[in-house]
Amino acid sequence: MASLDPLEDRILAFIARAGQEQQRLSVRDLMAQSEFGSPAMLHTRLKSMREKGWIVLADTEDPRRKQVELSQAAWLHFDKLSKCLVQATRNADD
Repeated sequence: MASLDPLEDRILAFIARAGQEQQRLSVRDLMAQSEFGSPAMLHTRLKSMREKGWIVLADTEDPRRKQVELSQAAWLHFDKLSKCLVQATRNADD
């Protein structure tokens, strides 16, 4: 997958936290987060992240709202990072 810029990294982490906490996160919910900039900028970033394969937009009961979720590839990326961190802490203890 293509790499993310620093803002996209922050957005991805926010989406991942929501996913781990079993929270539904819509595009509108993300746009309410002023830390990510203007709605127009966030929309551009979400489009970029979707094209890069990091996120997917899923339909909801309301066809006007889209739920933002990590892609399967993004979940695999976080799983790999988690394993690396566990290994690093084991190596530090040796």
